[in-house]
Amino acid sequence: MQLEDVDLGNRRITVGGHVRPLDDLTRRAVLDWLDYRRNRWPNTANPHLLITQKTAVELGPAGKLWTTRATRNLTATLERLRVDRQLEEALTHGADPLHLALVFGIDEKTALRYADSARKLLQSEPETGPAWPQ
Repeated sequence: MQLEDVDLGNRRITVGGHVRPLDDLTRRAVLDWLDYRRNRWPNTANPHLLITQKTAVELGPAGKLWTTRATRNLTATLERLRVDRQLEEALTHGADPLHLALVFGIDEKTALRYADSARKLLQSEPETGPAWPQ
Protein backbone atom coordinates (compact mmCIF):
# COMPACT_ATOMS: atom_id res chain seq x y z
CA MET A 1 0.00 0.00 0.00
CA GLN A 2 1.34 3.38 -1.00
CA LEU A 3 0.86 6.76 0.64
CA GLU A 4 -1.28 7.83 -2.33
CA ASP A 5 -3.72 5.01 -1.51
CA VAL A 6 -4.87 6.97 1.54
CA ASP A 7 -7.14 9.94 0.81
CA LEU A 8 -7.73 11.51 4.21
CA GLY A 9 -9.60 14.54 2.84
CA ASN A 10 -12.23 12.41 1.12
CA ARG A 11 -12.07 9.71 3.82
CA ARG A 12 -11.20 6.92 1.37
CA ILE A 13 -8.58 4.22 1.25
CA THR A 14 -7.61 1.98 -1.64
CA VAL A 15 -6.87 -1.61 -0.67
CA GLY A 16 -6.05 -4.14 -3.34
CA GLY A 17 -7.30 -1.80 -6.04
CA HIS A 18 -10.68 -1.30 -4.35
CA VAL A 19 -11.62 2.15 -3.06
CA ARG A 20 -13.37 1.97 0.32
CA PRO A 21 -14.67 4.48 2.83
CA LEU A 22 -12.22 5.27 5.62
CA ASP A 23 -13.93 4.66 8.97
CA ASP A 24 -13.07 6.74 12.04
CA LEU A 25 -10.96 4.05 13.75
CA THR A 26 -8.83 3.37 10.69
CA ARG A 27 -8.52 7.08 9.95
CA ARG A 28 -7.22 7.73 13.46
CA ALA A 29 -4.77 4.82 13.20
CA VAL A 30 -3.49 6.08 9.83
CA LEU A 31 -3.10 9.63 11.17
CA ASP A 32 -1.20 8.36 14.22
CA TRP A 33 1.06 6.20 12.04
CA LEU A 34 1.73 9.06 9.58
CA ASP A 35 2.66 11.33 12.49
CA TYR A 36 5.03 8.69 13.88
CA ARG A 37 6.46 8.01 10.41
CA ARG A 38 7.06 11.73 9.77
CA ASN A 39 8.80 12.20 13.14
CA ARG A 40 10.83 8.97 12.96
CA TRP A 41 11.96 9.29 9.32
CA PRO A 42 11.46 12.93 8.30
CA ASN A 43 13.58 12.70 5.15
CA THR A 44 12.39 9.38 3.73
CA ALA A 45 11.40 9.25 0.09
CA ASN A 46 9.80 5.82 0.45
CA PRO A 47 6.30 5.99 -1.09
CA HIS A 48 4.94 3.01 0.88
CA LEU A 49 2.61 3.57 3.80
CA LEU A 50 4.29 1.01 6.06
CA ILE A 51 8.04 1.32 6.33
CA THR A 52 10.70 0.14 8.75
CA GLN A 53 14.09 1.46 9.78
CA LYS A 54 15.60 -0.55 6.94
CA THR A 55 13.08 0.40 4.24
CA ALA A 56 13.02 4.08 5.23
CA VAL A 57 16.30 4.53 3.33
CA GLU A 58 15.06 2.46 0.38
CA LEU A 59 12.04 2.56 -1.89
CA GLY A 60 10.58 -0.87 -1.12
CA PRO A 61 7.74 -1.87 1.22
CA ALA A 62 8.05 -3.36 4.67
CA GLY A 63 8.14 -7.14 4.31
CA LYS A 64 5.61 -9.68 5.50
CA LEU A 65 8.14 -10.92 8.05
CA TRP A 66 8.08 -7.49 9.72
CA THR A 67 4.31 -7.54 10.18
CA THR A 68 4.43 -11.15 11.36
CA ARG A 69 7.07 -10.32 13.97
CA ALA A 70 5.16 -7.22 15.09
CA THR A 71 2.10 -9.33 15.94
CA ARG A 72 3.78 -12.51 17.20
CA ASN A 73 2.69 -13.76 20.64
CA LEU A 74 -0.18 -11.29 20.84
CA THR A 75 -3.60 -12.45 21.99
CA ALA A 76 -5.13 -10.02 19.53
CA THR A 77 -4.03 -11.52 16.22
CA LEU A 78 -4.61 -9.69 12.96
CA GLU A 79 -7.38 -12.15 12.14
CA ARG A 80 -9.10 -11.55 15.50
CA LEU A 81 -8.76 -7.80 15.08
CA ARG A 82 -10.26 -8.00 11.59
CA VAL A 83 -13.24 -10.05 12.80
CA ASP A 84 -13.75 -7.82 15.84
CA ARG A 85 -13.55 -4.68 13.72
CA GLN A 86 -16.16 -5.96 11.27
CA LEU A 87 -18.52 -6.98 14.07
CA GLU A 88 -18.05 -3.62 15.81
CA GLU A 89 -18.89 -1.83 12.56
CA ALA A 90 -22.03 -3.97 12.20
CA LEU A 91 -23.10 -3.12 15.76
CA THR A 92 -22.40 0.58 15.30
CA HIS A 93 -24.26 0.91 12.01
CA GLY A 94 -27.40 -1.04 12.82
CA ALA A 95 -26.40 -4.39 11.31
CA ASP A 96 -26.55 -3.12 7.73
CA PRO A 97 -24.98 -5.73 5.42
CA LEU A 98 -24.69 -3.27 2.51
CA HIS A 99 -22.66 -0.92 4.67
CA LEU A 100 -20.38 -3.77 5.75
CA ALA A 101 -19.83 -4.96 2.18
CA LEU A 102 -18.96 -1.41 1.10
CA VAL A 103 -16.65 -0.57 4.01
CA PHE A 104 -14.74 -3.86 4.11
CA GLY A 105 -15.08 -5.10 0.55
CA ILE A 106 -16.47 -8.42 1.76
CA ASP A 107 -18.90 -10.54 -0.21
CA GLU A 108 -22.63 -10.47 0.42
CA LYS A 109 -22.79 -13.77 2.33
CA THR A 110 -20.08 -12.68 4.75
CA ALA A 111 -21.73 -9.27 5.24
CA LEU A 112 -25.05 -10.99 5.95
CA ARG A 113 -23.42 -13.26 8.57
CA TYR A 114 -21.88 -10.28 10.38
CA ALA A 115 -25.15 -8.35 10.20
CA ASP A 116 -27.08 -11.35 11.55
CA SER A 117 -24.62 -11.76 14.43
CA ALA A 118 -24.84 -8.06 15.24
CA ARG A 119 -28.65 -8.12 15.10
CA LYS A 120 -28.73 -11.01 17.58
CA LEU A 121 -26.36 -9.17 19.91
CA LEU A 122 -28.37 -5.96 19.66
CA GLN A 123 -31.63 -7.79 20.47
CA SER A 124 -30.26 -9.85 23.36
CA GLU A 125 -30.72 -8.85 26.96
CA PRO A 126 -27.61 -7.44 28.62
CA GLU A 127 -26.02 -9.77 31.14
CA THR A 128 -26.26 -8.79 34.77
CA GLY A 129 -23.95 -9.98 37.47
CA PRO A 130 -20.81 -12.04 37.07
CA ALA A 131 -20.44 -14.26 34.01
CA TRP A 132 -19.28 -17.22 36.14
CA PRO A 133 -20.80 -18.99 39.14
CA GLN A 134 -19.70 -17.77 42.54
